[in-house]
Amino acid sequence: MTRRRVVVFVIIGFLALGAGAAMWRSIRQPAPDPARQLGAGLRCPACQGESVADSRSPMAAAMRDVIAAQVAAGRSPEQIRDWFVQRYGPEVLATPQPRGVGLLLWVVPAIVLAGGLGLALRARRRRTRPRTPATMVDAGSRRGAERTWNLAALCLIALVVGVALAGPRLAEEQPRAAPSAAADLALARSLEQQGRYAAAVELYRDVLRRRPDDQLRLRLAFALIRAGEAPEAARVAEQVLAVRPDDPDTLLMLGLARREAGSPLARETLRRFLNRAPEHSAATEIRRLLEAEGPPR
Repeated sequence: MTRRRVVVFVIIGFLALGAGAAMWRSIRQPAPDPARQLGAGLRCPACQGESVADSRSPMAAAMRDVIAAQVAAGRSPEQIRDWFVQRYGPEVLATPQPRGVGLLLWVVPAIVLAGGLGLALRARRRRTRPRTPATMVDAGSRRGAERTWNLAALCLIALVVGVALAGPRLAEEQPRAAPSAAADLALARSLEQQGRYAAAVELYRDVLRRRPDDQLRLRLAFALIRAGEAPEAARVAEQVLAVRPDDPDTLLMLGLARREAGSPLARETLRRFLNRAPEHSAATEIRRLLEAEGPPR
């Protein structure tokens, strides 16, 4: 067997081995859970190199909750992935994109396959060609061409090995967009709409660590009340009130938090809210609550 044929068989065997391994894994593995499969295909925006399925960060936990809710609602995997791409950009997808290093990962296997097929067809034509004096005269030039083809095949194999070893590392080193606070807040509000207040609380806290904001603290206080953590909600609202002592929304949130926590200061705080903003959209409901409780004891 000539060296050229050995190279051809090595390339074809390499491709067949990879395809066979992939088929064996797909046969042996049980059908994955749809929500986990989707999470494994998304990057956690707050993590480095971790998928939503594997990360333990509050952001990933909130994203898993959203995925589970959307799967239960009957949305397709494509719709769910698009939902996250619209909020975090294409970088949220774990699958390499067909550009940059991702494009190399798609193109190299095609180059190798085309090169292997070309070598195999060329060798077959050589075997079936009748030997004549003219072809015997050109034996030297054929040997030079064979060496060129062999070198090209070795280069293709080296390229495959290099991409396989360096591709994942280069993909991780690609610049990634910083997590968007607006997207995180939209995710937290989506969790609130689904009644998943505990998950929304963790996400609000995570955003607050990156971007302190009094309005965001009030959103956190509201989610804490709905999650059954009224004392913590009152402490958060008190922090805002220390900076904005006459803000109606802060007085309203603090009064509601104190009322849920059973604080004797709740009624006084809600009265302050009514005095400060009698035309507020929540004023009518607060008056009704105070009247239903009767005069202070």
